[in-house]
Amino acid sequence: VSDLEVTIVDDASTKQNYAKVSKNFESVLKINILRYETNGGAGVARQYGLERTNNEYVTFIDAEDTFNGSLALKALRNGIELEDGKFQMCVGIFDEIHEENVPSDQSPILMEVRFAMDWNTSTRRTSLPKFELDELKNFIVDRKDFESDNNVAMQIVASGPDNQRYGIRRGYEGIIASAKEYVYIQTPYLIPEDSILESLIIAANSGVDVKIMIPCMPDHPFVYRATEYYAKYLVANGVKVYKYNDGFIHAKTMVSGSNISSVGSANQDFRSYTLNFEVNSFNYNPLLTKELKEIFEKDLEKCTLLTNEYFAKQSSWLKFKQYFSRLLSPIF
Repeated sequence: VSDLEVTIVDDASTKQNYAKVSKNFESVLKINILRYETNGGAGVARQYGLERTNNEYVTFIDAEDTFNGSLALKALRNGIELEDGKFQMCVGIFDEIHEENVPSDQSPILMEVRFAMDWNTSTRRTSLPKFELDELKNFIVDRKDFESDNNVAMQIVASGPDNQRYGIRRGYEGIIASAKEYVYIQTPYLIPEDSILESLIIAANSGVDVKIMIPCMPDHPFVYRATEYYAKYLVANGVKVYKYNDGFIHAKTMVSGSNISSVGSANQDFRSYTLNFEVNSFNYNPLLTKELKEIFEKDLEKCTLLTNEYFAKQSSWLKFKQYFSRLLSPIF
């Protein structure tokens, strides 16, 4: 990893967070600290850092992400071995970082933090007790096997109505856009926003093997008809969509040939992207990627490939219900 370079964008921080991050990456040879005059948010900081990088591969870490230094090096080392290229990290540091509440080497604590944030938001207008995030330190377990090769580098990403970062949806977009060879998706609901929809179509038409698995039966009639509408649209544009015939599939997974996967609570629909409290684990590990790919391919044995002919044979009444449900899809 001698070519690894860390670029830290200090986005008008008042807490000297860049010093804390520098300590976590003390084993990295190259650390650049960029100081931006005003706090413009994640997009501005990313662009500012990106304009000052010149390596071929870049990964971003934002304020809401926890990415331990040693795990970061392990994940990037995998990428270097796979790509035989140079990797550069661009890290955005913002005022809203509260590192005292997110200890290094303890990413599982973020699950507790996310639950507490969801609870506090949901009960804000009630007299129910609220969580103090500092108290969640009591949940920390000191892992002795942290450096084990059996561990998986991961990011816990959450989204919900309490913020406008859309972390999970943007994470999905990143996996699809960077996918090499294949991207496989399992979801009970397929009602994607336009950005995801177009990303899938672009990937499929760029030679990536894009496969999506949906259930064969509804748990909500309008939602399922809307799912059928979008499945038909994707099939017509080169994406392979499969109907799982062995019951209602409730898995929410995404795995790609770039050795990135996501497993969590978020569906491929408007509500999960924007309205619901959701949490996903974004994982960076070739062995886990291989395992999830094999699970998907095993499930394919119980699936039917949907085709343009399949949808053409559907009745006019069913097609009407699909179009009508699509109109309601933003509120599902």
